[in-house]
Amino acid sequence: MSKPTLRPITAVAEELGLHADDLIPYGRDKAKIDLAALDRPQRGKGKLVLVSAITPTPAGEGKTTTSVTLAMGLRKRGKNAVASLREPSLGPVFGVKGGGTGGGKAQLVPANEINLHFTGDLHAISAANNLLAAIVDNELHFASGASGGGLGLDPRRVTWRRAIDMNDRALRDITIGLGGRNGGVPRESGFDITAASEVMAVLCLASSREDLVARLGRIVVGKSYDLKPITAKDLGADVAMAALLADAIQPNLAQTMEGGPALVHGGPFANIAHGCSSVLSTRVALRYADTVITEGGFGFDLGAEKFLDIKCRSAGLWPDAAVVVATLRALKFHGGVEPKSAGAPNEAALAKGIENLERHLETARFYGLPTVVAINHFDTDPASEVALVRERCGALGVPVALSRGFADGGEGGLELADAVDAILTTNEGRPKTPKYAYELTDSYAAKMEGIAKNVYGADGVDIEPSAKSTLDALVKDGYANLPVCMAKTQLSVSDDAKKQGRPRGFRVTVREVRLSAGAGFVVALLGDVMTMPGLPKVPAARNVRIDADGTIRGLMQNE
Repeated sequence: MSKPTLRPITAVAEELGLHADDLIPYGRDKAKIDLAALDRPQRGKGKLVLVSAITPTPAGEGKTTTSVTLAMGLRKRGKNAVASLREPSLGPVFGVKGGGTGGGKAQLVPANEINLHFTGDLHAISAANNLLAAIVDNELHFASGASGGGLGLDPRRVTWRRAIDMNDRALRDITIGLGGRNGGVPRESGFDITAASEVMAVLCLASSREDLVARLGRIVVGKSYDLKPITAKDLGADVAMAALLADAIQPNLAQTMEGGPALVHGGPFANIAHGCSSVLSTRVALRYADTVITEGGFGFDLGAEKFLDIKCRSAGLWPDAAVVVATLRALKFHGGVEPKSAGAPNEAALAKGIENLERHLETARFYGLPTVVAINHFDTDPASEVALVRERCGALGVPVALSRGFADGGEGGLELADAVDAILTTNEGRPKTPKYAYELTDSYAAKMEGIAKNVYGADGVDIEPSAKSTLDALVKDGYANLPVCMAKTQLSVSDDAKKQGRPRGFRVTVREVRLSAGAGFVVALLGDVMTMPGLPKVPAARNVRIDADGTIRGLMQNE
């Protein structure tokens, strides 16, 4: 595929209606948007479309590709549409999935820059996270001397970990503070991937610079000897952390391969974090565009649930429509076919695997969202199998549209664009009524039950004793009314990655609970999910190559 011709980023900004003073160029092809852009008059209708997916295979089902396709298709129809998506993490880029900017003729560009360092946001988030970690250990070091003093932070109860934007299983559990008297206080700790850092969640949920500082200050790093929570503000770290994030908090402007505007900002994972792009980038997009396409990571049970129950609740947003992305291959995989054979015709497996799609559509209906199913289409997909998906979804009253953006760009997104636009037009002027899986005043057990039963289709939740003790302590410390961010495998609706399709008659187990007071939620870890992934046996990093002219190749799947 030939290299796309990029429009000057100033021209992209002008199309969106941004004021020249609001644009902070980072070279010719990308820019930051000054937060002053939010103070200007409303220009667009501000309709919000949430793109989610069925339970994916390890390679993903093309949710970002479909989001970009939809934005380009709407633009071809003359609509003022913008994509507002997440930034990729270097972990997956060099791990299993490769780049996270879409694929084929439906990509965000400049793809290599976005997939690598982009405007430096993830590095700034890592730095802010690790500044706090350094200040924590500095507090322990000087409080451990003969004079004592300090905040009385108990090294055995420090919960704050370091972060790096890389998959590295060797850093999950480490011992630090070695090297003698001047090496700090020896203790066990570890690293999380930056996409799972609370600082990432704080930046993505912050509504302003002032809110950023306040949220950073509320981060709890551990407890004192008398069991009092110790915060980043107590340590005097909050403002310095915000200074490191002064540029990162500003949304990024890039473009699609067809030159349409795309905001790309923030990148929390949806399996181990809340999985949505930043509130600020969403608000900028809603102010300037008629239709905004955003996404929740992985399947509807993860990114979409958290988008609705965490991000929308916090920011006062609610989608006007939803899109659930599926591939015939993934549906057949959920019907029991091995991934390597899922491309072959198999209507029996497809019929069984569609149950996974139906589970997610029922969840979308629970939230009251009018929904379109987008089949991320391959040329080899049998017409009879497409017809079967249409028939089953039709029985639920859900339209199906083919998305051919990978092969045909925006032209391949017209069917999907028309289906989504029809929903938006039909519901024009109707009030939106948010519905959540639980109320903030519910007990934590009830909140988890609400997600497990309404979203996963589980029979209930089992909370291990250590996790229950943590929850009891959180309530005692005044953190009773926070939403819950469920961290679990993305490969199943359940908490067991081996249970494909639509599991029934199962319960989920909460083994650990972590407080993210700055982000404003409690993380419940289910099954064997980890906040620091590892690389596969053959990492995608091995596919990367550099041409003589400096062009980087191999960051995307099958490139």
